[in-house]
This record gives sequence, structure tokens and C-alpha cells, in this order.
Amino acid sequence: MDKPLLVVENLVKYFPVRAGFFQRQIGQVRAVDDISFDIKSGEIFGLVGESGSGKSTVGKTIVRIYKPTKGTIRFKGKDVTKLTKENLRFFKREVQMVFQDPKSSLNPRRSIKSTLEDPLIIHKIGKNSRERERIVGKLLQMVELSPSYMYKYPSALSGGQRQRVAIARALAVNPSFIILDEPTSALDVSVQAKVIRLLQNLQKELQLSYLFISHDLSLMRTIANRTAVMYVGRIYELASTEELFVNPLHPYTRTLISAVPVVSKEEARVKPKKQSRGGEIPSPVDPPSGCAFHPRCSLADEICSQKLPDIKEVIPGHFVRCHHVSINISSIKEQDSHLLKIQLNKKQQEESIE
Repeated sequence: MDKPLLVVENLVKYFPVRAGFFQRQIGQVRAVDDISFDIKSGEIFGLVGESGSGKSTVGKTIVRIYKPTKGTIRFKGKDVTKLTKENLRFFKREVQMVFQDPKSSLNPRRSIKSTLEDPLIIHKIGKNSRERERIVGKLLQMVELSPSYMYKYPSALSGGQRQRVAIARALAVNPSFIILDEPTSALDVSVQAKVIRLLQNLQKELQLSYLFISHDLSLMRTIANRTAVMYVGRIYELASTEELFVNPLHPYTRTLISAVPVVSKEEARVKPKKQSRGGEIPSPVDPPSGCAFHPRCSLADEICSQKLPDIKEVIPGHFVRCHHVSINISSIKEQDSHLLKIQLNKKQQEESIE
């Protein structure tokens, strides 16, 4: 079995909260609180959750924009948390990030050519300016833009075109792993599908691996191989995307999926029931004791407020952090039998028509 491309173990990222004239620390934001996962070569790994759950902080910590508080990040077997700035050069060439808002991630005072040339100059790609210009033109063609766009400025481009430039910048150093932080959330709906299709095509053509961060479960169902669900800095469920949508086991996951629109009565019948009382995601400055979801969970009891459940593999490849996971496993068995009845009825109707 091939070794994972990226392994994140017990990753923690806290930000200090300071106040007063001397800016003394009075608390901390627990943005990422002990998470572990791995990503295989050629895989699209999804990370979902509400705003404020810590998804973007995970991506920025992996790419070393933020220094981790604790934990290890291993890329191709090397612990990048212990590397010096000089030794991080290989990692920064192999791992790139595409940010949520291309308008703020591109310098408005620099042409597209200058923006795309920067990583080539830093990593010494291209012998001279003429060769680098040729590479920039090729990069723009890869993201379905004309090479003539290199002479334009970000203000002259649409949101979708700016995001394509941001993707081209990430591809400039020929990486093997790209972190996509909500790459379509700032775009019009009509443009989102085109950008997603582009990302899927690039992943196949260049054999890339993605960490795809999003709050859109419908999108994750389309693009990701495996998906992890985050809540207040922790992973509460992790499984193959198909398994996660068919058999969601954590009350939070079931609540998220229950809000996804469906197009048929059959889908509505097998869609999980909402298992929350409503409310908003708590502050990571002062998270609830025990299971962070217990103030909103309809299954919560005394143990949920007192003890944080461990994340366990309850089905092969399916990990859940919940004291009452057995309740949802039994409900899934009933759902499976109902789904089987629907399939049998469909088969009988087709046979009668024939």
C-alpha cells in the first residue's frame, strides 16, 4: 500500500487574545484543536463545516502561513514543522494554496505577467525573461485564458478570470499538492461550475492532490473522494464521501446533510433527519465543555457535556466522534431496508412495463 502524501498528526493552532495597555494575554482562540488525517497521492480530500469551525486555519497552517502550536505535518515523509526556512524551499514548491477571494489575493498594482513571473523567479524556473514569458503564456492557456491576458491588471478581469489567474499562479512551480480554500464561494453561480470543472481536469491531467475546503456539502459530494467534517476546531466525522452522504453517523453531519436540497421524493425519504435544536456555532475562545456540539444536539445527555468523546473507527474507514453513534447506526439499518424496498418497487414497475 502506498504511503500517504500528507500526514497531519495532532495538529493544534491557538491564537493569543490580548487586551490592555501592555497587551497581556487574557485568553486564546482554539482555532484548530488536535486534529489528525492523511491525504493520499492523487486524492481530493474535502474539509467541510460552518464558518468559524477552523477549516481555513488548517489549510494555512499546513502551508506554513501560520506556525503550528503543536503537532506534526509530514509531507512525503518529512516533518515540515521542524524544517528551517532554507529547507522549506522544496516544500513551498511542492505545496501551493489558492485563496477564497482572488480580488484580495492578487496585487492590483501588478500586471498578471508580473504576478505569475514571481514564483518562477523565486524558484529559478526559466533561463531568462523571454522563457519566463513563454511559461506565463502556457500557464494562462492551462487555466483556459488567452496569453494576451498577461498584459492586463486584476481590475480589468472578472471574478472568475481572477480566480483562474490565482490557480495559474499556484501551478507555476509545478506542485504536487494544492490547498483550495473555498475557491468558488466568491464567484457567481454560473462561473462556479466552470472553475470546478477546470480544477477537476487539472487534477487528472497533472496528477495533483487537493485539500478542498468548503462549507458547500453539495459541491463536496461532487468533487471529493473522502470528506472530514469539522466543528469548533476538531474533526467530528471522517469517511469516504459516498459513505458520509449515505450513512452520516454524527448528529452534526446529519443536520448539515438534512439541509442539502433534494430533487426527488425518493431522496427526501432517505435523507437523514435533523438532529439539532438550532443555534449558532460557539466561539473558539470559550468552547463548551465535553462535546462541543452538545448545546445544539437533540441526542445530548449528561455525559456529552462532561466528556469529549474520542474519534473512533466504527465502520471500516468511517471515523466518528460521538457518545451516541450506536443510535444512528441502528437508524441507518432501518433506512437501508427502506431504500431496498424503494429499489425493489422500481424493479417491479420496470418489469411490469416490459
